[in-house]
Amino acid sequence: MPRSDPQATTDGPDCEFTRFVATRWRALTHTAFLLTGDFHEAEDLVQTTLARVYPHWRRIRSETAEHYVRRALVNANRSRHRRRRIVHFLLPVLPDTRPAREDGTGVGGVAEHDALVRVLSQLPRRQRAVLVLRYCEDLSAEETADILGCSVGTVKSQASRALAKLRSHPDLARDSLTSRLGEAR
Repeated sequence: MPRSDPQATTDGPDCEFTRFVATRWRALTHTAFLLTGDFHEAEDLVQTTLARVYPHWRRIRSETAEHYVRRALVNANRSRHRRRRIVHFLLPVLPDTRPAREDGTGVGGVAEHDALVRVLSQLPRRQRAVLVLRYCEDLSAEETADILGCSVGTVKSQASRALAKLRSHPDLARDSLTSRLGEAR
């Protein structure tokens, strides 16, 4: 609402929603990026999720709002995969053209981050969602299971499988080996 609007209030569900979005936008976009692997799709996913949540905001308790929106974000990402999509021929992110450091980690660890994002995008959706929620969002196994609508055992087994795939991936193994060699010097 414009500040000059005399009808504008500082209380109520609309202001609570606006405050929530303002404080959580970056974290939600980061989570969505890790789920989608593409910054633009991540922003679209967050906007779609918030548009779906907004009509129900009056019924959501403030102490459960974060959990509710996170669950809606994961569900919206699932729905996004179910729909038939047009294949993107453009690169999802611009390539880093800055020179790499001698230790091979790239500028500010860009190479390592890029490899991790690429490998995450190759994981099945559920495994990726488990890793993002458990290790990037730092949620417990119980919270992750609740958001994904599965058992704690499923979360643990999916995390174990996904971590095994990450450990065995040649790009990540090479990056971690390079960083170990750099520390040993």
